[in-house]
Amino acid sequence: MDKLIDRLKAEAAANDGVVSVLKNARFAVFCILLAMCFGVEMDEETVEKMDEVMKTVLITLDPRIDDYLPILSPFFSKQRKQALQVRKHQIDYIVPFIEKRREALLNPGSDRSAMSFSYLDTLFDLKVEGRKSAPSNSELVTLCSEFLNGGTDTTATALEWGIAQLIENQDIQSKLLDEIKSTVGDRKVDETDIEKLKYLQAVVKELLRRHPPTYFSLTHAATEEAATLGGYDIPTDANLEIYLPGIGDDPKIWSDPEKFDPDRFYLGKEDGDIMGVKGVKMMPFGVGRRICPGLGMATVHVHLMLARMVQEFEWSAYPANSKVDFSGKLEFTVVMKNALKATIRPRDSG
Repeated sequence: MDKLIDRLKAEAAANDGVVSVLKNARFAVFCILLAMCFGVEMDEETVEKMDEVMKTVLITLDPRIDDYLPILSPFFSKQRKQALQVRKHQIDYIVPFIEKRREALLNPGSDRSAMSFSYLDTLFDLKVEGRKSAPSNSELVTLCSEFLNGGTDTTATALEWGIAQLIENQDIQSKLLDEIKSTVGDRKVDETDIEKLKYLQAVVKELLRRHPPTYFSLTHAATEEAATLGGYDIPTDANLEIYLPGIGDDPKIWSDPEKFDPDRFYLGKEDGDIMGVKGVKMMPFGVGRRICPGLGMATVHVHLMLARMVQEFEWSAYPANSKVDFSGKLEFTVVMKNALKATIRPRDSG
């Protein structure tokens, strides 16, 4: 969190108070996930290189028509060759970090005590059904990549949309700041404060309702015959895509669904269940047994980062007095069509 605030201050100082929201949020989230994944903090150059490798993988994996019509594969040999080269580069770059971590855990004389427990530690001896061997290095690369890519863009994108809404709704930004001041005081917001910040929780729920990370949930399929959904028969093993904004913006479910209004949850006017326990009114992380396993981690990061960003800075539009463009476009997640730039002013400057 301190690195994020310092980066924002430095960029603002160099650009007359103007900062790029998504770029800084993404870097901060990626730093957190790297430390969680490998158990050690990395220098800025390594973080940026790792991020470059991961983004290249995501770009390369954009769906192509031959994914759906394999008979066309011979026409995409060049793209397949490129994908294999990207995969080789990914493995070659990440495996040394995996081996370094493995060696540190096995060597009693290492500085393991200086490292925190990591996600990678849980994978070395992972038991896979039907196999005797532990995951190979290439499989570990894939698992680490899923962890990093699955959590970085989704969280960073949510923060960009969240700051955009706070800029456009200054009354909500002020109310959130007042809650932080009255609950936390002068010290920095930390993870243990989130449970007490009820208005912050309402802001994040409304953010996820209005701006789910993607247009569609991860693909599902019916495993049994006679499955029905919305009055339609679903064939076994057919891909099922659920359009998320259609749920979160449904006027039959929500009052004034186009309005960004945290009070609908803060004042208890509407139900803010994001897990589908009481019924599906929004599903930013999916629902049921296959709900996103990163839900808890992602929501903690969004709450904490949003709170710290509001606590430290006053956020306003750039250029001054302009309206925020809320048009979106689909990349790995749904990002703002025009990347958000904002003007910030440190709160302690008066």
